[in-house]
Amino acid sequence: MRARSQGLATVYLGLGSNLGKREENLRNALKSLAGKVEVMKVSSFYETEPQGYKEQPLFLNAACEITTDLRPREVLALAREIEKRMGRKPAFRNAPREIDIDILLYDGLKLDTAELTIPHPRLRERAFVLVPLAEIAPGLVEPVTGKSVATLLSEVEGKEGVRRTESTQQGHPPEADAVPGIQ
Repeated sequence: MRARSQGLATVYLGLGSNLGKREENLRNALKSLAGKVEVMKVSSFYETEPQGYKEQPLFLNAACEITTDLRPREVLALAREIEKRMGRKPAFRNAPREIDIDILLYDGLKLDTAELTIPHPRLRERAFVLVPLAEIAPGLVEPVTGKSVATLLSEVEGKEGVRRTESTQQGHPPEADAVPGIQ
């Protein structure tokens, strides 16, 4: 179902992959999302060191902005369904994975349930999330701290370990062929 023109929420998602064809995995996840929501912006792709469990391949990360009439739990269900379809299996925290899709922010919502926390509970401490998010929404305000994404990025450690990939550095943004209708 495509997002309707009224009652839309603006949602920011973080995507990551470190198994298989990482760039293809991110592009396929974006295409799958575009079949259910309106993908408005997509960041460049960034290569990053794994967090927590270090004995695994490097990650490729991105962020995207979507608009949707789906409620937060429905966005979570969509993300989990895409992850499962792309081969992600239940594993330990910070395990290697074909795809990971996290809800970073959902409008100005603050939500804390057993199933879902918005804003993402580790958003403010993850350079690999803040760098791509700041690329597409630097002025976006994180509702818990009241700080902009650009300010959060300036305060986070580890920015030097987040490297834009060659294909996006050379003027080939990932959204150009990942999502129909995005220029």
